[in-house]
Amino acid sequence: MLGIENLPKLAGPFLKTERKGPAAMIQQRVVMPSWTEHEEIKELQKSYSRNKVRTTKYTFLSFIPKNLFEQLHRFANLYFIFLAALNFVPIVNAFQPEISIIPIVFVMSITAVKDLWEDQRRRKSDQKVNNRLCDQKRYVERRWAEVCVGDLVRLCCNEIIPADMVLLHSSDPNGVCHIETANLDGETNLKQRQVGSEFVPENYSSHIECENPNNDLRRFRGFMEHPGKVRVGLHSENLLLRSCTVRNTETVIGIVVYAGHETKAMQNNSGPRYKRSKLERRLNMDVLWCVILLLLMCLIAAVGHGFWLSGLQNPIYMIPDDTHPALAAFYMFWTMIIVLQVLIPISLYVSIEIVKLGQIYFIQNDLDLYNPVLDTGVQCRALNITEDLGQIQFLFSDKTGTLTENRMLFRRCTVAGTEYPHHENAISLEQYEDQGCGDADHSLTLRSRTSRKSLSCKSLSCNRSSVSLNTLTAESDTHSVHDTLRRHTPGAFSGTMECAVVPDPQLQAKLNTLSSAMRSPPRQQAAEISHILDFFLALTVCNTVVVSSPTQPRHVVQMPVVRTPLRSLEEMKAMFQKLSLTPVTPALSSGAWSEDVDDIQKAKVNSADESESDDEDEAEELLYEAESPDEAALVQAAKAYGCTLLGRSPEQVLVVVPGTGPLSIPLLHVLPFHSARKRMSVVVRHPLTGEVVVYTKGADNVIMELAEAEVMERTQRNLDQYAREGLRTLCVAKKVLEEQEYEAWLKRHEYAETSIENREELLLESAERLETNLTLLGATGIVDRLQEEVPETIEALQEAGIKVWVLTGDKQETAINIAFACKLLRPTDHILMANCDSKETCEARLHELQHEIRQVTKEGVSEDDSSDCVLVIDGRTLDYTLQKELQGSFLELTCCCRSVICCRSTPLQKSQVVRLVRDKLKVMTLAIGDGANDVSMIQMADVGIGISGQEGMQAVMSSDFAISRFKFLRKLILVHGHWCYTRLANMILYFFYKNVMYVNLLFWYQFFCGFSGSTMTNSWVLIFFNLLFTSVPPIIYGVLDKDVSGETLLDLPDLYKSGQNSQAYLPSTFWMNILDAFYQSLVCFFIPYFAYTGSDIGVFSFGSPINGSALLIILLHQLIESRTTWIHTAILLFSALFYYAFVLLFSLTCVTCNSPTNPLGIETKMMSDPLYYLVCGLTTVLALLPRYYTLEQSQKMERLSAQDYSMSLRQWKENKAAQRLSSRHVPQNLSVNADMPHLTDCIAEAGAVLS
Repeated sequence: MLGIENLPKLAGPFLKTERKGPAAMIQQRVVMPSWTEHEEIKELQKSYSRNKVRTTKYTFLSFIPKNLFEQLHRFANLYFIFLAALNFVPIVNAFQPEISIIPIVFVMSITAVKDLWEDQRRRKSDQKVNNRLCDQKRYVERRWAEVCVGDLVRLCCNEIIPADMVLLHSSDPNGVCHIETANLDGETNLKQRQVGSEFVPENYSSHIECENPNNDLRRFRGFMEHPGKVRVGLHSENLLLRSCTVRNTETVIGIVVYAGHETKAMQNNSGPRYKRSKLERRLNMDVLWCVILLLLMCLIAAVGHGFWLSGLQNPIYMIPDDTHPALAAFYMFWTMIIVLQVLIPISLYVSIEIVKLGQIYFIQNDLDLYNPVLDTGVQCRALNITEDLGQIQFLFSDKTGTLTENRMLFRRCTVAGTEYPHHENAISLEQYEDQGCGDADHSLTLRSRTSRKSLSCKSLSCNRSSVSLNTLTAESDTHSVHDTLRRHTPGAFSGTMECAVVPDPQLQAKLNTLSSAMRSPPRQQAAEISHILDFFLALTVCNTVVVSSPTQPRHVVQMPVVRTPLRSLEEMKAMFQKLSLTPVTPALSSGAWSEDVDDIQKAKVNSADESESDDEDEAEELLYEAESPDEAALVQAAKAYGCTLLGRSPEQVLVVVPGTGPLSIPLLHVLPFHSARKRMSVVVRHPLTGEVVVYTKGADNVIMELAEAEVMERTQRNLDQYAREGLRTLCVAKKVLEEQEYEAWLKRHEYAETSIENREELLLESAERLETNLTLLGATGIVDRLQEEVPETIEALQEAGIKVWVLTGDKQETAINIAFACKLLRPTDHILMANCDSKETCEARLHELQHEIRQVTKEGVSEDDSSDCVLVIDGRTLDYTLQKELQGSFLELTCCCRSVICCRSTPLQKSQVVRLVRDKLKVMTLAIGDGANDVSMIQMADVGIGISGQEGMQAVMSSDFAISRFKFLRKLILVHGHWCYTRLANMILYFFYKNVMYVNLLFWYQFFCGFSGSTMTNSWVLIFFNLLFTSVPPIIYGVLDKDVSGETLLDLPDLYKSGQNSQAYLPSTFWMNILDAFYQSLVCFFIPYFAYTGSDIGVFSFGSPINGSALLIILLHQLIESRTTWIHTAILLFSALFYYAFVLLFSLTCVTCNSPTNPLGIETKMMSDPLYYLVCGLTTVLALLPRYYTLEQSQKMERLSAQDYSMSLRQWKENKAAQRLSSRHVPQNLSVNADMPHLTDCIAEAGAVLS
């Protein structure tokens, strides 16, 4: 594939710092062709990255040192390594030094194995990528890893691009290549790339100068300099990115400019996401408390040891020692640190990681969260914040594609001030919804009333099925719906749902006059028809839709062969006269235009014998692949009226126009959509008049400010009506340019296109200069229906105490009506409107709204009912409130509201709102969205959730969790979130409890051994007690325990509030567990002490019933707290049997393994004494009695029978509903109307708007 065989492989990259212009000091990369003879290039080539990529963290040699270095960053690991080393110091050691290193070696080994397993998965993925092969023939076939900058690469259709390359040649005659970026951003719609400068490989001697590697996927700046010093500007449309797939083109050739880790794809690969959960931050604080407790206990022991030594008078049982008591106390302090080291739970951090992996496994395999249509479940991309799902207090949601389907259906339109309601189309959409659209059990084909058969669309590719979700029909003869959907990657917008547009009879009749007998309509009607024709022409050509069909596979799409019977040139001229449009002579006499007409006439002759039904089949089988669902819906709507898009190339668009048949429209420029402009435009030469025309479509508030027309007032009324119906609105306008005006603009635009520095800014300025003084043509209303179960999900989340905010770019009226539809707004809510034009007005309005809320409260509404206010704020006002001076007032107002709806908000504003609420209110936030405009909001929130919907995978790739439908959020948060939080919180508390409980046994013993650091158990049991005997049950508990059933959590969302308030892990809860551990340790130590007082048993014999009792207490303590399953019981039983098997075997075989003492036969002797069992039983019962009594009172409801439980639950809900209804004040007027069919109940209800 790489390097032409008859040319030496000599070239590569080098740095060049000398540049002309303002950026002279910026280093730029210069790429030379591979056959250039240059010694300096040969030397510098070695210093640049090859195309081999490595995402692994370790190599064979670096694994041990690097993994150790990473693990030593944990304080707990450093702490235990220090204690293990300290135990090797003879003067302070507590037991055998070799035993002391077992815990830290065990824990670090488990962590290392886990890291090695994860790294091995990455290594296999790297090998698969690096060993991919490329093209052959005259090109040498090479592995990806051998590619380097400066190499020429040839790719065929459906091959993946191995490195970032500048496109130099395409087999397409127009120099176009289409790529699919699904591997990069998840979008499956085709994106067009243009050849920067055509070349012949053997004669190519130009060089490329471009910017240094960066992670901006949408920007590339540089130029190609030919030998004659002629420069051609390069930009993102000339760059083929690594990991994308070549489509629509047989062969492309490019020169590599970035390879390996310097490619934009790898620059954006920041590795796995890491966030610290709220529970983890709390855990770190409690570990510090344990450290303080440990130091306090060691200090007490050290002081006690010093006083004990001071009180001795030459005892005969001690070896004479000249060590001063104070110094001995100092040594004893460090000895006690070693003895009591298990107070710090060394295995806790590893256990937490294991538990989180288990929790993620069960979340990802929950069938209730599985979408059979897309064959996807929940994706957990952040592995360490599962418990944060159970503590969410604020939820920030996008609207389009998140709450709604983002499958746009054309509903109605207004043209030239006349509104066309499309009643039959509305009925058709209602029938479609009644059939359960999108359901896998129903046909995905919607039959149009004007079509005799279903609108079936398919998409073919050369080596794979690339079927868009919306193009499938149940009548597929190759695959079933389920099979095809299983291979679908969402992102391309096209298909049958948008196809089924039923034309409005009145509008259809007006367009039919174009194809009627040759009689001129009245001049006024002719002008209106001209507007209508321009309106549909704009819908047809003002887009970036790619056209393909089953007869033209996706990799060889060409301009279609015209088969429709066409009018003659004389008939076309007659139609111009009917519309009182005078054709421009130069345009009609130009060579290109004449050739097009000749082709059309030839096509007419060749297609005369074709049947009309075949023509309909051809038209209906067209597949439109658009970058947004709006574009697909509008193109399909234009098609329903006879304005059909047949094909597209960089120079022309082929369309069918009513009354003329196919026309080739010269495409002069495309000014793509930009978030700052909120519109897109195309510059064409009008097919009827030959004039240069600008067609623009965009957001209504932007177009209405730029347009000039007499019909603006009527159009605005129609737009307001559309918004009240919850429709998405879009305005369409045009501008006719004089030739001199166009030429002047063209010169400045070409300068912007060829600029290297500030190219984006210059292009934006050029587009804005052109898009002025527009003539308004009309507007469209598009339906974007709610996803299923969205109202129920939002209602449940609000009952759970979560404040739901909607951040959308839509109009206020649209957002309000969607909010009513999804039950975010209730008929009894007070709507607070904030629309301000200045900062001072905004400040006054915020104070006014706060005063109105207080007035409403004084008029009899309960304090709790102030949350029934909902704030609706527009983007301009939001800008003012985000300024530092007004942030406090804004947050104070929002705290009094049950919800907030931010309209006309930008992506930056979304992230700023999330950050403001998160940082100022110190709350746990969750953001959910489905598009690239939601990425900043998702990344800013504590928990980010992406929806794998219709706008690609950018949101998913930036998220912590990914779901396919909004309704899944209900169970994910209310059930899995609650479980993950309570499980982990209780497990952490249990770890602290059991460690403190066991360590206290050793501490109490110090009062009876002169604080000498001795223990009443052998060192092996001491080390393994927390490491092995009691470590597995809490892990199982953390993964499987269910304090409340999933059904109960869904029925009672109020239970979620316990997680919001951190009730499972409060500081008081932590200290109660510590006190309980102290109590149990006192019982566990002193009952055996008093039972064996006066006997002649040894130290280890005294410790045997204490260890046995401690084990039973700790295991049964967890059994009491957990909802017992057979797995819990089996693990607890296994832990007990494992302990007794170990100590019995140890007692039978160990002679010198616990030097200097000998535990041989101790356990067997003690366990043969009935007193042992009496002591263990009595100790266990007394120690657990308070805990059992407390939990017995709090778990009464869970132990009810199914029938009693259901009755109690129903009664509780009825009482709560009655209280809410009785305390709610119902206002008497509602000024916001909701006319959508499913909102009729809302209209009849009362409400209030504080405006």
